Order: sequence, then C-alpha cells, then structure tokens
Amino acid sequence: MIELENVGYSYGGGELLSDVSVTLPPGSFHFLTGPSGSGKTTLLKLCYGALVPTAGRLCAFGKDMRTLDRDQMALLRRRIGVVHQDCQFLDHLKLAENIALPLVVSGRDTATEAGNLDELMQWVGLAARTDALPPELSGGERQRAALARAVIMSPDVVLADEPTGNVDWEMSQRLMQLLVELNRMGKTVLIATHDLGLIRATKSQVQTRVLRISNRRLQHAGADL
Repeated sequence: MIELENVGYSYGGGELLSDVSVTLPPGSFHFLTGPSGSGKTTLLKLCYGALVPTAGRLCAFGKDMRTLDRDQMALLRRRIGVVHQDCQFLDHLKLAENIALPLVVSGRDTATEAGNLDELMQWVGLAARTDALPPELSGGERQRAALARAVIMSPDVVLADEPTGNVDWEMSQRLMQLLVELNRMGKTVLIATHDLGLIRATKSQVQTRVLRISNRRLQHAGADL
C-alpha cells in the first residue's frame, strides 16, 4: 500500500527524519511510537502526501508521490483516511454534516449515501448525536466522530495520530476496538501513539508490528516491546 525507501525530511535547515525505510502491506496493522517531537506526525504527513520527502522515495498504491499532479494527489488521498490529533470540525454544522464533508468535497451525492452515513454513525456509537453541534460533544465523541469522518469514503489505509491522547482508558479501548475492526475488514492501519500500555492491550486482539522513531531514524521493533 505505502512504501518508504530511504526517506528523509528536513525543514528550516534541520533534519527531522533520516533514511526511513518501511512498507505498509495491505491489511497490516502498525503502531508508530517515539517520544514527543520525534517525528511521528511528520511521518504520517509524508504517508498521506501533506509533506513531500526531501530525500528518498515514497510510493503509495504503486505510484511515486513525487510524480503526481494536484488532481492525481487528490484522488490518491481519497484512499487514505486520516484521524488528526486535533480533531477539527466546523462548529456551525451538525455532527452528521461534519462527518459527511469528505463526500461533499469529492462531489458524491450525500442523499444516496445517507444509509451508509447512518450505519457508520451507529458503528461509532453516535447515532443519537446526529444533530449535535461540535461544541456540544465530549472528547470521546469528538474522537469517534473524527474516526467516522476518516473512513466515510471507505479508504484502503487508515492513519491515526494519537487518537486516544485526550480520552480516558475506557474510551481508548473503545476507539482501539473500532480500529481493530477496520483492520479485520482488510484496511491497512497505522497508529501513532506514545501509550505503550495501549499497544500491549491491542496485541492480544490483532497481529501488530511496532515501529519506533529514535534519533530521526525508524527502528523496526517487531511485535515485542
């Protein structure tokens, strides 16, 4: 699905990532760990094309991302769902409308997708909050809504940046269960997190691979911590 070969990224004269090589095969489940500021978010942004490598080669779905024009990149990004750490929503839109925004942007008929949207909101446990505005949501509800929005287009890959960082342990477990279910449906999943306890708890449910960023480089830690 996504392949990085000797990828580096520098910004403002400083090197953030160096010589990163990793492959995310179809249907795989990866955790990305490392201390704050180590480059986890940067690596995720490279994976979905928000940043361009300053060195090396990055391919997604068999295409070199450096060679894609704007329209080609937009089509590729529809195959990658991203759960951002900050969970930004449009406060004047109802929750269901926020979750459906990717459909609107892609030009799809939201009326014909209404059944899928209802099913998705039930899946994340937000069916009763359809008409709620974002400021009325709890932290856990916002995270589940962010996950729903990320997968509304049925992407092949799901990238999540600290999806459990602002919720309690019980909600963390619920969010992880949703991500595990997506993986069992065949989605490739990559989760950036600093919570090693969460990784250990998830390993009993699904085969995982742990990647660790240290000193700007990526270490393949396998399934063990």
